Amino acid sequence: MPQVRFMTLARHIIEGEKKHPEATGELSKLLSDLSLAAKVISLEVNKAGLVDILGFTGDNNVHGEKVKKLDMFAHDMITRAMDHGGHLCVMASEEEEDIIHIPSRYKVGKYVLLFDPLDGSSNIDANISIGTIFSIYRRITPDGKPGQLEDCLQQGLNQVAAGYIVYGSSTIFVYTAGEGVHGFTLDPSFGEFLLSHENIRIPKKSTIYSINEGNYLYWHPGLKKYIKYLQEEDAKTGRPYSTRYVGSMVADIHRNLLYGGIFMYPADHRHPNGKLRLMYECNPMSFIIEAAGGRSTNGKQRILEIQPKKLHEKTPIFIGSEEDVLKVEEFMAKEEVSNEIYLSSIT
Repeated sequence: MPQVRFMTLARHIIEGEKKHPEATGELSKLLSDLSLAAKVISLEVNKAGLVDILGFTGDNNVHGEKVKKLDMFAHDMITRAMDHGGHLCVMASEEEEDIIHIPSRYKVGKYVLLFDPLDGSSNIDANISIGTIFSIYRRITPDGKPGQLEDCLQQGLNQVAAGYIVYGSSTIFVYTAGEGVHGFTLDPSFGEFLLSHENIRIPKKSTIYSINEGNYLYWHPGLKKYIKYLQEEDAKTGRPYSTRYVGSMVADIHRNLLYGGIFMYPADHRHPNGKLRLMYECNPMSFIIEAAGGRSTNGKQRILEIQPKKLHEKTPIFIGSEEDVLKVEEFMAKEEVSNEIYLSSIT
């Protein structure tokens, strides 16, 4: 096993900024504030079965989904940890319909934070890994003033940093500032994130695919053929592939990032725009995967090049090992005419 340096998350972030003379240290402080929120959320997740925190609040979020108590705890914790540092001009959360303004009593900064406070939260009661996903941009409106919606509606290409925290058998903080992807595991004995996965590179090709095959009937014809292709036996190409699907995007992509694999949440005629959120899930995960040498697309276009039109926009996504994503794009392109005929027949 390779020797890993004894390196805390805070030290790693600061050392990364030293490579850029123009850095002000604000991004380091912003990420440190996020890591503090992650530690508190991790504690609550780990004791969720012991306290009265599980179950539904009785409310629905902007997407019409029932909101769990732990979802709102995570949302509130991140908001409270991040609103007063003076580094942000605006925030947006998957759990809030509108942007989150920085309270007027606090200084506004030059960064924008978008986040999914608790991805995969439907798995909470089953003790399956869940996580927080975050995305950081520089503002595009004038400095010194409150941030606006247009600061949030930027292409994923403009991200300056992105990451996720997995709450599972251990708590792992994975982030990239565009130059390498690094993972840190929380040591609960003294409350620090320690470097455990340095410079993660996703394998170019895999033997794992992640998708909800219960929706097979409604898929693009090319995607159906691709899945059947993965299930065929061919030693030269490493087929058949194995299915690994948790149903928690952050958990599925974390596994694939380490071992290789392709995660797919496609569109279908019931959900023509897919179901995952571009700004809170797909953009940050795509930024991470591409920084690790992988690929991410909606089937036709690179995810990071999509220009968002609204805060809670959805998109299909195919993300993971480069060769596997290229292969599914190839299958879908070949069947595009068939798909147009298929869609017109059901509408």
